Amino acid sequence: MTTYSSENTDHKFHFSIDRGGTFTDVHCILPNKEQIVRKLLSEDPDNYADAPTEGIRRILKEFDHENASKGHYTRSTKVYTGMIGSIRMGTTVATNALLERKGERMGLLITKGFKDLLKIGNQSRQDIFDLSCQMPSLLYEDVVEVDERVMLAHYFDEQHGLHSTMDDKNAYSDSKMDHLGQPKAGHGHRYQGLTGETVIELKQPDLDEVKLQLEELQRKGIKSIAIVLAHSYTYDKHEQMIGKLAQDMGCFSEISMSSKVMPMVKLVNRGHTACAAAYLTPKITTYLDSFRKGFDENLDKVMLNFMKSDGGLSPVNDFSGEKAILSGPAGGVIGYAKTAFRKISDDEDEIIMPVIGFDMGGTSTDVSRYDGSLELVFETTTAGVSIQAPQLDINTVAAGGGSRLFLRAGLFYVGPESAGAHPGPVCYRKNGYLAVTDANLVLGRLQPQYFPSIFGPNEDQPLDVEGARRAFLELVSTEEGSKYTVEEIAYGFLQVANEAMCRPIRNLTQMKGYDITTHRLACFGGAGGQHACAIAKSLGMSKVFVHRYGGVLSAYGLSMADAVYEEQEPAADIYQYSDPSRASEDPSAVSREERLSHLAEQATKNLIDQGYSKDCIIIEKYLNLRYEGTDTAVMIKEPEDLSEILPYAGAFKDHYQREFGFDLEGRNLLIDDYRVRAVVPGENPVACKPVENIGAPEPMDNQRVYFENGWEDANIYNIDDMKPGHEVVGPAVIIQSISTIVVEIGCTALVTSDGDLDITVATHASKNDDDSEDGEISEDPVQLSIFSHRFMGIAEQMGRTLQRTAISVNMKERLDFSCALFTADGGLVANAPHIPVHLGAMQSAVRFQVEYWNSEGREGLQEGDVLVSNHPQLAGGSHLPDITVITPVFHEGKIIFFLASRGHHADIGGISPGSMPPHSKCLEDEGAMIIAFKLVRDGKFQEEGITEILRSPGKIPGNTGTRNLNDNLSDLRAQVAANNAGIRLLKELVDEYGLRTVDAYMHFIQHNAELSVRAMLKDFALKHGSRSTAIDYMDDGSPIKLTIDIDVETGDAKFDFEGTGPQVLANWNAPPAVTYSAVIYSLRSLVGQNIPLNQGCLAPIEFNIPKNCLLNPSDDAGVVGGNVLTSQRVVDVVLKAFKACAASQGCMNNLTFGDDKFGYYETIAGGAGAGPNWEGRSGVHTHCTNTRITDPEILERRYPVLLREFSLREGSGGAGKNKGGDGVIREIEPLRPLVMSILSERRTLHPYGMEGGEEAQCGRNLLVKKSGLTVNIGGKCSTTIDTGDRLRIETPGGGGYGKPLE
Repeated sequence: MTTYSSENTDHKFHFSIDRGGTFTDVHCILPNKEQIVRKLLSEDPDNYADAPTEGIRRILKEFDHENASKGHYTRSTKVYTGMIGSIRMGTTVATNALLERKGERMGLLITKGFKDLLKIGNQSRQDIFDLSCQMPSLLYEDVVEVDERVMLAHYFDEQHGLHSTMDDKNAYSDSKMDHLGQPKAGHGHRYQGLTGETVIELKQPDLDEVKLQLEELQRKGIKSIAIVLAHSYTYDKHEQMIGKLAQDMGCFSEISMSSKVMPMVKLVNRGHTACAAAYLTPKITTYLDSFRKGFDENLDKVMLNFMKSDGGLSPVNDFSGEKAILSGPAGGVIGYAKTAFRKISDDEDEIIMPVIGFDMGGTSTDVSRYDGSLELVFETTTAGVSIQAPQLDINTVAAGGGSRLFLRAGLFYVGPESAGAHPGPVCYRKNGYLAVTDANLVLGRLQPQYFPSIFGPNEDQPLDVEGARRAFLELVSTEEGSKYTVEEIAYGFLQVANEAMCRPIRNLTQMKGYDITTHRLACFGGAGGQHACAIAKSLGMSKVFVHRYGGVLSAYGLSMADAVYEEQEPAADIYQYSDPSRASEDPSAVSREERLSHLAEQATKNLIDQGYSKDCIIIEKYLNLRYEGTDTAVMIKEPEDLSEILPYAGAFKDHYQREFGFDLEGRNLLIDDYRVRAVVPGENPVACKPVENIGAPEPMDNQRVYFENGWEDANIYNIDDMKPGHEVVGPAVIIQSISTIVVEIGCTALVTSDGDLDITVATHASKNDDDSEDGEISEDPVQLSIFSHRFMGIAEQMGRTLQRTAISVNMKERLDFSCALFTADGGLVANAPHIPVHLGAMQSAVRFQVEYWNSEGREGLQEGDVLVSNHPQLAGGSHLPDITVITPVFHEGKIIFFLASRGHHADIGGISPGSMPPHSKCLEDEGAMIIAFKLVRDGKFQEEGITEILRSPGKIPGNTGTRNLNDNLSDLRAQVAANNAGIRLLKELVDEYGLRTVDAYMHFIQHNAELSVRAMLKDFALKHGSRSTAIDYMDDGSPIKLTIDIDVETGDAKFDFEGTGPQVLANWNAPPAVTYSAVIYSLRSLVGQNIPLNQGCLAPIEFNIPKNCLLNPSDDAGVVGGNVLTSQRVVDVVLKAFKACAASQGCMNNLTFGDDKFGYYETIAGGAGAGPNWEGRSGVHTHCTNTRITDPEILERRYPVLLREFSLREGSGGAGKNKGGDGVIREIEPLRPLVMSILSERRTLHPYGMEGGEEAQCGRNLLVKKSGLTVNIGGKCSTTIDTGDRLRIETPGGGGYGKPLE
């Protein structure tokens, strides 16, 4: 086998090929060491069967004259391989199969009780305003439950005093069945798992039964299987047994065992990854077989490697589906990492700038970052499938050259819909759609005379400028577009597209604590050159790098990629003790070195077997570390300096501090995984030599091109005519063979010694208007669209900051928080789509604080103050666990905006752990109450004061103060940090545009949302009449009645809740802020467009909520359930009034359990209501919540419980023309006595159907006693549950829509 070297000492052809969705790019190092590139269509069945094979054939035919003359390279013969030294390939075959759901037919084998686990996933929905809760289809088409089970031993053995020797456990060593015929907890053989944890084998799989199940899958035509069993990351015996059985049967093309694919904890993600491997690997194998058929029999002697998602090369026999998702984009990352991250002068003090990769294609844009090492992530979601495997950290936004353009409701929209390659943009002459490429064309940024004539029916015509212009004229002829010229509207779309692409770059840098302005933008991809300078300007970046092979950089990157083989094993070791007196001990030293050395030997052997020399192999060692009690692990590479004791700890803490803004003290540092990466480094390009500026080259043309100031005369240059040292000053256009680069006004492009372009970007001109106070600022839809992106981007970054810096499971993992921006008077401007029940409520909280602190006798607000509140009735809260932190933003001594973050705290005191008591009767039962308090005063965190408040419920008989003060304080600091992040970004926006403009567009954004809601209301009134009423009931019979009166002329509406029942002596009263949130969520969902979410949505609405009714209770009424139960019923009533869809589960199924040592809280999914053109989704959170649920393996690893079942409750959705979604079954068994509390609804009254659709089943909460007795404990209950007993929660389904078909 030939070993690859770009030095090409074997005098053969070395190919690197990127097979994309539209084009296939080929880079080749010729025998004479020259490099060439070629581009061809990925699909051209009339001319060739496979594009990479055709690319190789063409180059060999062109340059290997001797063998070409012998007829070796004709299309009718197999390609002669004698002159091929190596082939490296990146491919989108797996990605496209995943996106299009065209993988192999596959089945899933999973532990009994979890057959629907991967369908439920983390129970959240992708788009909170999509009433249909759409999700991509599942990869598997059939599922088999394997009757087997293992459990972790530590909680059971601790409860039963089994600590010393295995003899102590003999009484529990035999498996036993309980009264339900299920294996009894704690009884079974004990084994040490791969992590070092003791596992108990409760029940082995019956292989005879499994064989029958596999035979049934075979009869159905299933050709591939994934085996996913609970805790197989540490104990894989059962998966191995079934895998060997399936292999011996010989009827499955792919057998994917989750323990082998990715042995990491988290059953859901590991399961999805195993399914991806089973679904995609056969497709890759099929493609490889077809690829091989194009070559002669000696192809096996050629080194054939594929690019993996982690940026490393893999031999063909180790290239599987889950490793191939980012195979295509990964080559581009390697390409810019090796070419853009380097010095460009002889200056020894030159600092190498970190690089942002900007890969703009036809459908989407990928952005990534490189600062000397590849940035990897280990959990990603692609096309609805969670992949647990190392992948490059690539962020994708649906904005590319083919992104479609829309002018809707006064806003410019770019994508996410794409024109695709067929029919493509209008200018492709295939009756296509108006797209970004059309905008570039009519503005002269693409010059058709220098573009290949490959368009039209016969693929022989140039780009159609006039056709694109006519399409824009149609927009100009509309009422919304009438104020613009063609050029203005096209340029406006480009500005919005650029802002959409700036957003992920800001997230990739600012979100992680990096300064964008210190980075270089490396531009590649077919469309990137037309946008790179403008984007760099907007981001304040001073440098843009365009490689000479920028249009085929992914292929070029493959030629320099490292060969990589990885080995990884899970662990459960302590790396560093939290006790300071033991901090220098090394508890994992022996096992750590043994395991890392073993993994290194395995990885090294694999590369040697591939043909690499041992001397070339570099070993990189990693520990996946996390703090005890958190779920955020960080993969840490072995530090260069190993002189310190526990060197990984310092590197981990540095990373944690930078990434999350704080460090945790008092917690053990744990090892989750050992990982070794064996690397054979690829070639690096020769160092770039400095060049002397020789001035401007001779332009080949001069054309009019549209820029920020209008039409400009711009020189057109051909890159082939430019020499090192040539300098081009913008405005200008540079034509490469496979891309076009637009040099913006004020930018200067210098040709480097390598023939690349090093572009210096002009400082972004401030649009600050504050020197012109007199002129009125008028609304511009282009700027409105841009500010919509910017405002929402700020709210999203606040949310990411809060998630990163929070401590508690609720905020960091369940994402139970929201962040928002407000005007100076407290009006909501932008609320990131986090938790719907928070949407409208925070405005009430902010406005109350403004009024409170500015009222007579109060001290007012000063810079450095941060406010905190949670009182539902008096201070605009939702319920007490939701604490709101509010920060005023000052400018020249005046408050100009407010920022706020609201997060659910796991405990703030009260009568029960978790502060969600099912039977509270008044507000003081539910925890600490905060009307108004300065959490930060003069920049100092008031820890003593807030601690006193959080502990104050303990002064009330029967109550307790907060049970987890440290988490409260840490999460409050995280909320402050999130607000501070928003302040920094808002001030940057003010510096860029001026305060008057930013303030004006905050109000314009609100007005735009208002117009959209008014239009929806008028449209409804015209179709259904100006009055609509609806009523529904809580389980206790309390009515919620709504009458809506709409003015069909103005779109004004009155929402009158007269007739709603009185407040109750219980806790499902809901403060008005909750009703506002429920209504704003409903209206935003009914609009059906991606409009900005802000208080403008409620501007047309007048509310009447009678005092002391269920939705406007007295100040001291219990409300903890109103936020999580009544809010859902209000949404059901609003949607019923608008005849939108059937009722969803109408509940959040709030479960808390714990004892004096811990507390745990979760909300549980149910069924979604069906609508006129959709079936209700099953097992999903609906309407007012969207929190995630804890993975089963994490739940059992962290808490003393055994999850017996988590599945869909089949048949619980209402029948109809469109069926309602099913609820779920969640059955939990405590391993020591625990207090379990359930707060739920729809246990008595059914979720309604609509238009003849049938109602759904109610939920049930059952206590299954170990004696066999089953007790219905009702919708709201708190009780101690003993070992052997189980709590079984059956959640409601969603109603059906339309009469069931006969």
